[in-house]
Amino acid sequence: MIETVEKRSLTISSKLQRIREKLAMSGLDAMLVTYLPDVRWLTSFSGSNGTVLLTPADSWFFTDFRYQEQVKDEVTNSLPVVTAEGYVKELKSQKYACGKRIGFQSERLSFDAVERLRAELPDFEFVPIGGFFDDLVMVKEESELERMRKAVEISDRVFEKILPLLSPKVTELDVAAEISYWNKKFGADKDSFDPIVASGPRGALPHARPSNQHLLPNELVVIDMGCMYQGYASDQTRTVGVGRVSDEARKVYNLVLEAHLLGIESAKAGMTGTELDGIVRDFLTKKGYGQEFGHSLGHGVGLEVHEKPTVGKKGETKIPAGSVITIEPGVYLPGKFGVRIEDMVLVTASGAVPFQKSPKHLIEV
Repeated sequence: MIETVEKRSLTISSKLQRIREKLAMSGLDAMLVTYLPDVRWLTSFSGSNGTVLLTPADSWFFTDFRYQEQVKDEVTNSLPVVTAEGYVKELKSQKYACGKRIGFQSERLSFDAVERLRAELPDFEFVPIGGFFDDLVMVKEESELERMRKAVEISDRVFEKILPLLSPKVTELDVAAEISYWNKKFGADKDSFDPIVASGPRGALPHARPSNQHLLPNELVVIDMGCMYQGYASDQTRTVGVGRVSDEARKVYNLVLEAHLLGIESAKAGMTGTELDGIVRDFLTKKGYGQEFGHSLGHGVGLEVHEKPTVGKKGETKIPAGSVITIEPGVYLPGKFGVRIEDMVLVTASGAVPFQKSPKHLIEV
């Protein structure tokens, strides 16, 4: 029996406290949070210009005139809001007791941006801090999981809606447009990424862009899609036969499905992404298709459609209980076809719970 994950509901103040504890151990005086998904996780702010300055004792949120009303609903009750021309100008004013050594998200700011900071604020020492938020955002609280379940529910409904449309009469772009339309129609904010629709030999391109090519008869079509719901992502892939497909396509499909189910069965908290990837990769290698599985088994999902933890050869981080990852093995045969099957799963100490309900057996329409 798979254990349930303890339900967490962190307030902004409790999130701030956890970050301050990390900050105190880092030896820094303050931290600049500039990466918008992390700003949203911390404050619930959904706009396009927000920065948080944190010290062990205080915190401030900086935005501009466009969001002075929006922040009243999303941020104001939790930390002081400063509507200004930019956080750099505010720091120059010396109004904030933030010390001199300020950490910044080194993997999120370009070299040029950091150089500008140092040039405009020479009195401060800017210290690169990588992955500061990774362990915090990987573990989802219940309110986040609820939004992700809703995003997946929308994706399941969209898949059901487009299945009857799949025929040689429509193009890949037609199908992609229908996905985007129904995402919005069913309540999504937007697509979580541009849909992938790849028919026949184009299915061997893992990240194919939809084209004006009509869906080929008696061939597989790979459909990778997702949506955002209240800021949280879904991501799923299904491979469908347009008419009756070849015996080879059927064989490969069933192998990929077996690999996918093995990944779900094997996933549990505490193992590394590399270990989980290796289990599925070894299976496909023994079946003769290891070289044709060239990408990682999966990735984390949350405020971004691709986030930590990494589930692949470079996934050295342990997968924590309460994280959401994808399981998406694929086999790609150039000049022939591709097969990929992808679900999101909630990882617990004893197993993984899939989000998607869309059928996974080979559907031929």
